[in-house]
Amino acid sequence: MKNFDHEKLLDLAYEAREHAYTPYSHYKVGAALLTKSGKIYQGCNIENAGYTPTNCAERTAFFKAVYDGEREFEAIAVCATGASPSYPCGVCRQVMAEFCDKDFVIITGNNDRSIVVDSNLAEMLPYSFGPKDLL
Repeated sequence: MKNFDHEKLLDLAYEAREHAYTPYSHYKVGAALLTKSGKIYQGCNIENAGYTPTNCAERTAFFKAVYDGEREFEAIAVCATGASPSYPCGVCRQVMAEFCDKDFVIITGNNDRSIVVDSNLAEMLPYSFGPKDLL
C-alpha cells in the first residue's frame, strides 16, 4: 500500500468515532481522510430521527475537506463499534469515486481493532460512475 502512516490514520478514525451522534442506532463510526497535500480531516456519523438525512462519517470528512478547497485524496480510515470492519456504504463509495483515483486506499477496522483490512476504491467499487462518464 502507499507510503503513509496507516496506524496514525486509523488512530484518528477511532478518535473521530467518539464524536458520533447516534441516539437511535448507537452504532458509532469514525473516519480520518488523508489528502494528497498531507492534511487529515476527521468525520463521524450524525444520525437523524428521519434516518434519510443521516450522514456517514466518510462523507462528513470528505465534505469538510472539499469545503476547505481540497480535491485530491490519498486514503481514508474508517472504524465502527461493530465486531466486523466498517466498510463504506454505497453512497460514500460514490462520493469517493467523484474525487479519488482507483488506487485510493481504504482502511477499515472493527470495534477493538482486532481486524483491520486494507483495500482500495477499485476493489470496493469496480464499476463506478464518475465525472469521466458524463463526457
